[in-house]
Amino acid sequence: MGRAYQNRKESMAKTSDMKAKIYSRYSREIYMCAKTGGTELTGNLTLASLIDRAKKEQVPAHVIDKAIDKAAGGGGEDFAVARYEGFGPGNTMVIVDCLTDNPNRTFGDVRTCFNKAKTKLGGQGSVSHMFDHSAIFSFAGEDEEAVLEVLMEADVDVSDIEVEDDKITVFAPNTEYAKVRQALKDAYEGIEFDVEEVQFVPQMLTKVEGEELELFDKFIDMLNFLDDVQNVFHNAEI
Repeated sequence: MGRAYQNRKESMAKTSDMKAKIYSRYSREIYMCAKTGGTELTGNLTLASLIDRAKKEQVPAHVIDKAIDKAAGGGGEDFAVARYEGFGPGNTMVIVDCLTDNPNRTFGDVRTCFNKAKTKLGGQGSVSHMFDHSAIFSFAGEDEEAVLEVLMEADVDVSDIEVEDDKITVFAPNTEYAKVRQALKDAYEGIEFDVEEVQFVPQMLTKVEGEELELFDKFIDMLNFLDDVQNVFHNAEI
């Protein structure tokens, strides 16, 4: 796996506008997660994890509570998951995950970003086969063998474990997310995750330099500013 998962550049500056954008993304995701899986954290571990991540991103409690209350009340918007794939500047591969209440609008907005970057939006599966859809957990530690033993005892399918700079990173298939999280929490009381999320991890990286790098950064910024975009994954080596 390498450290390729960190290659997803955090290009959204922490300005007030972009903070509002981050809050909006979490609000949508929490709402959908609570609506589909229930609002009780003990019965919806995905929601519990999502709220933990939102708090780490300093999303205000009232934003989280409002999204949960909205889901508990029923009705409201119906957002659907939409995923777009294509080729970015420098022949990079890009996956764009969205939550949308209007797929036609979202498709048009994403396509416009690709067109402005003089790149090509592809069909479903055009680039995702070159990524691993992985659950990723990173936390303080040094004993990877002990962690592997814990996960094996919990019957978790582990793809890889890395240790670097006193940090352990566990990679597993995305379907194992809840099992990995619970196994680690059960084994290590008070464990704090630096990373706990599902990402598309590129199997190979493409180096981007010069003018193509400048265009690539603008392209990613355009995608990140779209209201419906939740995450952008790519294989660019910056």
